[in-house]
Amino acid sequence: MREQPLKEVTQLIHAIKVGLVEGSYGITNKTLDIFKYIIISKSWKNADALMQIVRAQCRILQAALPQETVTSNIARRILKLTREEFDLLHAKVQHFADDSQASLSLHKLVTQTSESNVSVDYSVPQQGLREALLDHLQEVETELETSSENICVQAEEHIHSSEIILTLGHSRSVENFLKRAIKKRQFLTIIVAECAPACRGHNLAASLAAEKNVEIIVIPDAAIFAMMSRVNKVIIGTHSVLANGGLRAACGAYTVALAAKHYSVPVIVLAPMYKLSPLHLCEQDAFNMVGCAEDVIPYDSIPAREAKVYSPMFDYVPPELVTLFISNTGGHAPSYVYRLLTELYHPEDLEI
Repeated sequence: MREQPLKEVTQLIHAIKVGLVEGSYGITNKTLDIFKYIIISKSWKNADALMQIVRAQCRILQAALPQETVTSNIARRILKLTREEFDLLHAKVQHFADDSQASLSLHKLVTQTSESNVSVDYSVPQQGLREALLDHLQEVETELETSSENICVQAEEHIHSSEIILTLGHSRSVENFLKRAIKKRQFLTIIVAECAPACRGHNLAASLAAEKNVEIIVIPDAAIFAMMSRVNKVIIGTHSVLANGGLRAACGAYTVALAAKHYSVPVIVLAPMYKLSPLHLCEQDAFNMVGCAEDVIPYDSIPAREAKVYSPMFDYVPPELVTLFISNTGGHAPSYVYRLLTELYHPEDLEI
Protein backbone atom coordinates (compact mmCIF):
# COMPACT_ATOMS: atom_id res chain seq x y z
CA MET A 1 0.00 0.00 0.00
CA ARG A 2 1.33 3.41 -0.94
CA GLU A 3 2.24 5.63 2.01
CA GLN A 4 0.17 8.81 2.25
CA PRO A 5 1.88 12.03 3.36
CA LEU A 6 0.43 14.09 6.15
CA LYS A 7 -0.80 17.56 5.22
CA GLU A 8 1.98 19.07 7.34
CA VAL A 9 4.61 17.04 5.47
CA THR A 10 3.24 18.15 2.10
CA GLN A 11 3.27 21.78 3.23
CA LEU A 12 6.87 21.51 4.43
CA ILE A 13 8.01 19.97 1.13
CA HIS A 14 6.31 22.76 -0.80
CA ALA A 15 7.76 25.45 1.47
CA ILE A 16 11.30 24.12 1.01
CA LYS A 17 10.98 23.79 -2.76
CA VAL A 18 9.70 27.34 -3.23
CA GLY A 19 12.27 28.79 -0.82
CA LEU A 20 9.95 29.75 2.07
CA VAL A 21 12.03 27.57 4.41
CA GLU A 22 15.78 27.80 3.92
CA GLY A 23 18.87 26.57 5.69
CA SER A 24 19.54 23.35 7.58
CA TYR A 25 18.51 24.86 10.91
CA GLY A 26 15.12 26.03 9.63
CA ILE A 27 14.39 22.71 7.91
CA THR A 28 15.43 20.74 11.01
CA ASN A 29 13.16 22.84 13.24
CA LYS A 30 10.17 22.44 10.94
CA THR A 31 10.75 18.70 10.65
CA LEU A 32 10.96 18.36 14.42
CA ASP A 33 7.65 20.24 14.74
CA ILE A 34 6.01 17.71 12.39
CA PHE A 35 7.21 14.71 14.37
CA LYS A 36 6.18 16.40 17.61
CA TYR A 37 2.71 16.88 16.10
CA ILE A 38 2.63 13.17 15.18
CA ILE A 39 3.50 12.17 18.76
CA ILE A 40 0.84 14.46 20.24
CA SER A 41 -2.03 14.09 17.77
CA LYS A 42 -1.84 10.69 16.08
CA SER A 43 -3.64 7.72 17.62
CA TRP A 44 -0.73 5.31 17.99
CA LYS A 45 -1.10 2.64 20.67
CA ASN A 46 2.51 1.51 21.12
CA ALA A 47 6.12 2.33 20.24
CA ASP A 48 6.09 0.11 17.15
CA ALA A 49 3.09 1.94 15.67
CA LEU A 50 4.70 5.32 16.30
CA MET A 51 7.98 4.22 14.70
CA GLN A 52 6.11 3.00 11.63
CA ILE A 53 4.42 6.41 11.21
CA VAL A 54 7.74 8.24 11.64
CA ARG A 55 9.48 5.97 9.12
CA ALA A 56 6.66 6.35 6.59
CA GLN A 57 6.71 10.16 6.71
CA CYS A 58 10.52 10.18 6.66
CA ARG A 59 10.54 8.08 3.48
CA ILE A 60 8.19 10.59 1.84
CA LEU A 61 10.49 13.46 2.84
CA GLN A 62 13.52 11.53 1.56
CA ALA A 63 11.90 10.88 -1.81
CA ALA A 64 10.77 14.49 -2.26
CA LEU A 65 13.93 16.14 -0.83
CA PRO A 66 16.85 13.76 -1.39
CA GLN A 67 19.42 16.51 -0.76
CA GLU A 68 18.04 17.54 2.64
CA THR A 69 19.56 14.86 4.86
CA VAL A 70 18.64 16.74 8.05
CA THR A 71 15.01 15.56 7.72
CA SER A 72 16.17 11.92 7.92
CA ASN A 73 18.62 12.74 10.69
CA ILE A 74 15.95 14.18 12.95
CA ALA A 75 13.68 11.19 12.19
CA ARG A 76 16.48 8.86 13.30
CA ARG A 77 16.82 10.86 16.52
CA ILE A 78 13.09 10.43 17.17
CA LEU A 79 13.30 6.68 16.52
CA LYS A 80 16.20 6.25 18.92
CA LEU A 81 14.47 8.33 21.59
CA THR A 82 11.37 6.15 21.21
CA ARG A 83 13.42 2.98 21.71
CA GLU A 84 15.27 4.41 24.71
CA GLU A 85 12.16 5.72 26.46
CA PHE A 86 10.30 2.44 25.85
CA ASP A 87 13.22 0.42 27.24
CA LEU A 88 13.46 2.71 30.27
CA LEU A 89 9.75 2.49 31.08
CA HIS A 90 9.78 -1.25 30.46
CA ALA A 91 12.73 -1.68 32.82
CA LYS A 92 10.92 0.29 35.54
CA VAL A 93 7.86 -1.93 35.21
CA GLN A 94 10.01 -5.04 35.45
CA HIS A 95 11.82 -3.58 38.42
CA PHE A 96 8.66 -2.99 40.43
CA ALA A 97 7.22 -6.33 39.37
CA ASP A 98 10.06 -8.23 40.97
CA ASP A 99 11.31 -7.12 44.41
CA SER A 100 14.53 -9.05 43.94
CA GLN A 101 15.55 -6.52 41.25
CA ALA A 102 16.15 -3.87 43.93
CA SER A 103 19.67 -5.08 44.72
CA LEU A 104 20.96 -5.87 41.23
CA SER A 105 24.69 -5.56 40.67
CA LEU A 106 26.06 -3.25 37.97
CA HIS A 107 27.14 -6.32 35.99
CA LYS A 108 23.60 -7.72 36.00
CA LEU A 109 22.13 -4.39 34.98
CA VAL A 110 24.47 -4.16 32.00
CA THR A 111 23.92 -7.75 30.89
CA GLN A 112 20.15 -7.53 31.30
CA THR A 113 20.02 -4.34 29.23
CA SER A 114 22.01 -5.94 26.42
CA GLU A 115 19.86 -9.06 26.51
CA SER A 116 16.61 -7.07 26.56
CA ASN A 117 17.67 -5.10 23.46
CA VAL A 118 17.67 -8.32 21.47
CA SER A 119 14.14 -9.42 22.32
CA VAL A 120 12.25 -6.19 23.04
CA ASP A 121 8.67 -6.25 21.76
CA TYR A 122 7.84 -2.66 20.85
CA SER A 123 4.24 -3.60 19.99
CA VAL A 124 3.43 -3.88 23.71
CA PRO A 125 1.56 -0.75 24.95
CA GLN A 126 3.61 1.24 27.46
CA GLN A 127 1.89 3.77 29.68
CA GLY A 128 3.61 7.15 29.93
CA LEU A 129 5.54 6.80 26.68
CA ARG A 130 3.91 9.81 25.01
CA GLU A 131 4.68 12.13 27.94
CA ALA A 132 8.24 10.84 28.26
CA LEU A 133 8.90 11.43 24.55
CA LEU A 134 7.52 14.98 24.70
CA ASP A 135 9.77 15.77 27.68
CA HIS A 136 12.79 14.44 25.80
CA LEU A 137 11.83 16.34 22.64
CA GLN A 138 11.91 19.55 24.67
CA GLU A 139 15.57 18.81 25.36
CA VAL A 140 16.19 18.26 21.64
CA GLU A 141 14.52 21.59 20.85
CA THR A 142 16.72 23.34 23.40
CA GLU A 143 19.78 21.67 21.90
CA LEU A 144 18.84 22.97 18.44
CA GLU A 145 18.20 26.50 19.72
CA THR A 146 21.55 26.68 21.51
CA SER A 147 23.65 24.84 18.90
CA SER A 148 24.75 28.02 17.11
CA GLU A 149 25.72 29.76 20.36
CA ASN A 150 27.58 26.67 21.62
CA ILE A 151 29.64 26.63 18.42
CA CYS A 152 30.33 30.37 18.57
CA VAL A 153 31.70 30.30 22.13
CA GLN A 154 34.54 28.09 20.86
CA ALA A 155 35.78 30.82 18.50
CA GLU A 156 38.21 32.20 21.08
CA GLU A 157 39.91 28.81 21.38
CA HIS A 158 40.63 28.52 17.67
CA ILE A 159 41.13 32.09 16.41
CA HIS A 160 43.84 34.39 17.75
CA SER A 161 44.75 38.03 17.22
CA SER A 162 46.47 39.06 13.96
CA GLU A 163 45.56 35.84 12.19
CA ILE A 164 44.49 35.57 8.56
CA ILE A 165 41.35 33.45 8.11
CA LEU A 166 39.98 32.20 4.80
CA THR A 167 36.40 31.13 4.24
CA LEU A 168 34.16 30.31 1.29
CA GLY A 169 30.66 31.47 0.38
CA HIS A 170 28.12 32.35 3.05
CA SER A 171 27.38 30.05 5.96
CA ARG A 172 25.34 31.36 8.88
CA SER A 173 27.38 29.25 11.29
CA VAL A 174 30.63 30.69 9.94
CA GLU A 175 29.23 34.22 10.01
CA ASN A 176 28.27 34.01 13.69
CA PHE A 177 31.53 32.24 14.54
CA LEU A 178 33.66 34.93 12.88
CA LYS A 179 31.63 37.76 14.40
CA ARG A 180 32.31 36.29 17.84
CA ALA A 181 36.02 36.08 17.02
CA ILE A 182 36.10 39.68 15.76
CA LYS A 183 34.67 40.91 19.08
CA LYS A 184 37.25 38.98 21.10
CA ARG A 185 40.35 39.29 18.89
CA GLN A 186 42.15 42.26 17.32
CA PHE A 187 43.76 42.86 13.92
CA LEU A 188 42.05 39.95 12.20
CA THR A 189 42.12 39.63 8.43
CA ILE A 190 39.34 37.59 6.83
CA ILE A 191 39.60 36.49 3.21
CA VAL A 192 36.26 35.54 1.66
CA ALA A 193 36.18 33.52 -1.58
CA GLU A 194 33.10 34.66 -3.48
CA CYS A 195 31.87 31.13 -4.38
CA ALA A 196 30.74 31.73 -7.97
CA PRO A 197 28.37 31.75 -9.74
CA ALA A 198 25.97 32.73 -6.94
CA CYS A 199 28.76 34.79 -5.27
CA ARG A 200 27.18 34.44 -1.83
CA GLY A 201 30.56 35.30 -0.35
CA HIS A 202 29.73 38.94 -1.07
CA ASN A 203 26.86 38.74 1.45
CA LEU A 204 29.19 37.37 4.14
CA ALA A 205 31.80 40.02 3.41
CA ALA A 206 29.21 42.82 3.64
CA SER A 207 27.94 41.46 6.96
CA LEU A 208 31.43 41.14 8.48
CA ALA A 209 32.52 44.54 7.15
CA ALA A 210 29.96 46.16 9.46
CA GLU A 211 32.08 45.00 12.41
CA LYS A 212 35.01 47.07 13.72
CA ASN A 213 38.72 46.20 13.88
CA VAL A 214 38.70 43.71 11.04
CA GLU A 215 39.99 43.72 7.47
CA ILE A 216 37.81 41.97 4.90
CA ILE A 217 39.22 40.85 1.55
CA VAL A 218 36.97 39.36 -1.15
CA ILE A 219 38.71 37.23 -3.78
CA PRO A 220 37.52 35.30 -6.85
CA ASP A 221 37.60 31.50 -6.58
CA ALA A 222 40.51 31.40 -9.05
CA ALA A 223 42.72 33.22 -6.50
CA ILE A 224 42.23 30.69 -3.67
CA PHE A 225 45.50 28.84 -4.27
CA ALA A 226 47.45 32.07 -4.71
CA MET A 227 46.23 33.46 -1.38
CA MET A 228 46.46 30.25 0.62
CA SER A 229 50.18 30.61 1.43
CA ARG A 230 49.35 33.67 3.57
CA VAL A 231 46.48 32.03 5.46
CA ASN A 232 46.68 30.74 9.06
CA LYS A 233 43.37 28.83 9.13
CA VAL A 234 40.51 27.86 6.85
CA ILE A 235 37.05 27.93 8.42
CA ILE A 236 34.09 26.71 6.38
CA GLY A 237 30.56 25.44 6.89
CA THR A 238 29.04 22.33 5.37
CA HIS A 239 25.68 21.09 4.17
CA SER A 240 26.13 17.69 5.83
CA VAL A 241 28.79 15.40 7.30
CA LEU A 242 28.87 11.86 5.92
CA ALA A 243 29.51 8.65 7.86
CA ASN A 244 33.22 8.52 6.99
CA GLY A 245 33.85 12.11 8.08
CA GLY A 246 33.69 13.49 4.54
CA LEU A 247 31.75 16.63 3.66
CA ARG A 248 28.97 17.55 1.33
CA ALA A 249 29.83 21.23 1.17
CA ALA A 250 29.35 24.20 -1.12
CA CYS A 251 30.92 23.89 -4.55
CA GLY A 252 34.48 25.17 -4.28
CA ALA A 253 35.12 23.64 -0.83
CA TYR A 254 37.20 20.85 -2.38
CA THR A 255 39.41 23.45 -4.09
CA VAL A 256 39.90 25.24 -0.78
CA ALA A 257 40.69 22.01 1.07
CA LEU A 258 43.23 20.87 -1.54
CA ALA A 259 45.00 24.23 -1.49
CA ALA A 260 45.06 24.16 2.32
CA LYS A 261 46.51 20.65 2.26
CA HIS A 262 49.29 21.80 -0.08
CA TYR A 263 50.32 24.60 2.30
CA SER A 264 49.61 22.59 5.49
CA VAL A 265 46.90 25.03 6.58
CA PRO A 266 44.39 23.54 9.06
CA VAL A 267 40.82 23.20 7.79
CA ILE A 268 38.16 23.71 10.47
CA VAL A 269 34.57 22.74 9.65
CA LEU A 270 31.61 24.08 11.63
CA ALA A 271 28.90 21.41 11.79
CA PRO A 272 26.17 21.18 14.45
CA MET A 273 25.23 17.65 15.44
CA TYR A 274 22.00 17.59 13.41
CA LYS A 275 24.11 17.70 10.21
CA LEU A 276 25.79 14.36 10.96
CA SER A 277 24.39 11.78 8.56
CA PRO A 278 25.05 7.99 8.67
CA LEU A 279 25.16 7.84 4.86
CA HIS A 280 28.16 7.17 2.65
CA LEU A 281 28.87 8.83 -0.68
CA CYS A 282 27.98 5.68 -2.62
CA GLU A 283 24.56 5.53 -0.90
CA GLN A 284 23.45 8.98 -1.97
CA ASP A 285 20.77 8.79 -4.66
CA ALA A 286 21.18 12.46 -5.48
CA PHE A 287 24.43 13.69 -3.91
CA ASN A 288 24.60 16.78 -6.06
CA MET A 289 22.25 19.36 -7.49
CA VAL A 290 22.70 21.30 -10.71
CA GLY A 291 21.88 24.97 -10.42
CA CYS A 292 20.77 27.48 -13.03
CA ALA A 293 23.37 27.94 -15.78
CA GLU A 294 22.21 31.48 -16.58
CA ASP A 295 24.75 32.91 -14.10
CA VAL A 296 27.58 31.04 -15.85
CA ILE A 297 26.67 31.79 -19.47
CA PRO A 298 23.62 33.94 -20.35
CA TYR A 299 21.04 32.02 -22.36
CA ASP A 300 20.94 34.64 -25.10
CA SER A 301 24.72 34.61 -25.68
CA ILE A 302 26.31 33.00 -28.74
CA PRO A 303 28.42 30.42 -26.76
CA ALA A 304 25.26 29.18 -25.02
CA ARG A 305 23.96 27.85 -28.35
CA GLU A 306 26.70 25.26 -28.57
CA ALA A 307 27.99 24.78 -25.03
CA LYS A 308 26.73 22.36 -22.40
CA VAL A 309 26.92 24.16 -19.06
CA TYR A 310 26.76 22.51 -15.64
CA SER A 311 26.62 24.45 -12.40
CA PRO A 312 26.93 21.93 -9.52
CA MET A 313 25.98 23.18 -6.08
CA PHE A 314 27.98 20.78 -3.89
CA ASP A 315 31.48 19.37 -3.54
CA TYR A 316 32.59 16.18 -1.83
CA VAL A 317 35.52 16.82 0.52
CA PRO A 318 37.20 13.59 1.75
CA PRO A 319 37.91 13.30 5.50
CA GLU A 320 41.69 13.32 5.07
CA LEU A 321 41.46 16.99 4.00
CA VAL A 322 39.61 18.02 7.17
CA THR A 323 41.59 18.86 10.31
CA LEU A 324 38.83 19.41 12.85
CA PHE A 325 35.06 19.46 13.21
CA ILE A 326 33.56 21.96 15.64
CA SER A 327 30.06 20.98 16.75
CA ASN A 328 27.82 22.22 19.54
CA THR A 329 29.35 19.52 21.76
CA GLY A 330 32.99 20.45 21.12
CA GLY A 331 35.80 19.73 18.69
CA HIS A 332 36.17 16.32 17.04
CA ALA A 333 38.56 14.72 14.58
CA PRO A 334 37.04 13.28 11.36
CA SER A 335 37.90 9.76 12.56
CA TYR A 336 35.62 10.28 15.57
CA VAL A 337 32.48 10.87 13.50
CA TYR A 338 31.60 7.16 13.54
CA ARG A 339 31.48 7.28 17.34
CA LEU A 340 29.22 10.33 17.34
CA LEU A 341 26.86 8.56 14.93
CA THR A 342 26.51 5.59 17.29
CA GLU A 343 25.56 8.00 20.08
CA LEU A 344 22.99 9.82 17.93
CA TYR A 345 21.29 6.99 16.02
CA HIS A 346 20.29 3.38 16.63
CA PRO A 347 21.91 0.81 14.28
CA GLU A 348 18.52 -0.47 13.13
CA ASP A 349 17.48 3.04 12.03
CA LEU A 350 20.41 3.81 9.76
CA GLU A 351 18.29 2.58 6.85
CA ILE A 352 14.86 4.16 7.14
